[in-house]
Amino acid sequence: MNLAGTAAAMVLVLTAAGPAARGRSGVLDLPAFERGRVLAAATRFLREEPITITASRSPRSAGGPHDFFSEGDYWWPDPKDPDGPYVQRDGMSNPDNFVEHRRALMRLSVQVPALAAAWRLTGDERYARHAGRHLRAWFVDAATRMAPHLRYAQAIHGIATGRPQGVIDTLHLVEVARAIETLDGSPALSAAEKGGVRGWFREYLGWLTTDPSALKERDAKNNHATCWLLQVAAFARLAGDEEKMGYARDRFRTVIVPNQIAADGSFPEELRRTKPYGYSLFNLEAMAGLAQTLSTKSDDLWTFALPDGRGLGRALAYMVPYIRDKKSWPRPPDVMYDDQWPMRQASLLFGGLALGRPEYVALWKTLRADSQVEEVVRNFFIRQPVLWVDTRAAGGRSEVRVQPRSGP
Repeated sequence: MNLAGTAAAMVLVLTAAGPAARGRSGVLDLPAFERGRVLAAATRFLREEPITITASRSPRSAGGPHDFFSEGDYWWPDPKDPDGPYVQRDGMSNPDNFVEHRRALMRLSVQVPALAAAWRLTGDERYARHAGRHLRAWFVDAATRMAPHLRYAQAIHGIATGRPQGVIDTLHLVEVARAIETLDGSPALSAAEKGGVRGWFREYLGWLTTDPSALKERDAKNNHATCWLLQVAAFARLAGDEEKMGYARDRFRTVIVPNQIAADGSFPEELRRTKPYGYSLFNLEAMAGLAQTLSTKSDDLWTFALPDGRGLGRALAYMVPYIRDKKSWPRPPDVMYDDQWPMRQASLLFGGLALGRPEYVALWKTLRADSQVEEVVRNFFIRQPVLWVDTRAAGGRSEVRVQPRSGP
């Protein structure tokens, strides 16, 4: 299949939802809208070599050269005992923490999806081949690959060599998994290499779903549980594991929605934090990624709601006014990086298409798509929507039409 041709036909026709919006509609040519941004980045990335975690190592890591290592963001030396265990300062990132492995992973998550998106938009094999170099280095080559676990992530000096919360560090692999799917049919990887890459994700998925530490992350009460589930869903999709995808759908409906979404659509656990606005957007993006990954014609997570109306649609509706006008946000501002949000939140695009809300898509188009601020890059993990919106799901038609829905 010529994916470049498929992308070129990705014209999205939006029809408004609800009586108040009746008569309003819009058309989004997603490839045309994204093309300049994607190609500018991908062309620049063609000049940059792969860098994996084996390029750097912290003396504080309890692992080996292939083991991912990071340190808890909000943990600092104790002024009363500088050489003793660190103490927590919620929301305040310690600039002296070891972050090189995380930076390498973020770099991969920025570059490979951009290269895959550029190949999808143009069919130019240069982009696919260069993406393949990164994938081989990270997941296949014995000298440079990352071990498929996170035993030493988000360590705390003097307290823990690794923690369950570290699982969130590989959230950046979710869009890499999308890119790998997109690159099927390209010259990025040989058949054996494709098997090796998918084998890595299959092994990592096994660790995520069986390791006692990883399972503690599954049982978290906030965005960490959402991000654990998004990774399971994305990696199961790549690995072709329908059983785990079914498990993820069920857990979204029975655990994530009832435990995290309040009656008004807010996320109470995120609102308690010192960065309530940024964390609310972050959790919403993870839920949107779940719905986009797992929804089927017979099981649409976008429209799923509990008997009391709580669901992803209500959560998105809660945040939209504060994305449109952040000054109306009723909570305290985030203690750091408050001026960096919102970004071009994928939840607006995906939800606008799924729920028939062209005004959400129109708002999405007005927002910043990219940032050079490391904190933003770390917490804004869906950057290439052309990898997520697939016209093949529309039966080969050149248009994806969003039908009107009743209700607000």
